[in-house]
Amino acid sequence: MRDTSIEAFESFQSKAATLRAAVRAAFRTGEPLTADEVADVLGQSVLSIRPRVTELANNDEIEDSGNRRRNASGRNAIVWRERWKTDLFA
Repeated sequence: MRDTSIEAFESFQSKAATLRAAVRAAFRTGEPLTADEVADVLGQSVLSIRPRVTELANNDEIEDSGNRRRNASGRNAIVWRERWKTDLFA
């Protein structure tokens, strides 16, 4: 692998982790949000935020609230909310 490829990968990993933490913080406000709304709150591109929302959902940190709102493209989008831990000792 080329050194430039390694450098690009490491830079991406760092930025993804930072964005993931920012998305997590946005949900900790308690307000359910769509990925587009999170992007607006954070002043980031939705293309950078949607994958971070998916990662948090896959890690069971956020969950589908059951509600939908229109996003910028006019389509229905999942309204996500922070997932409450039911087992405090897990």
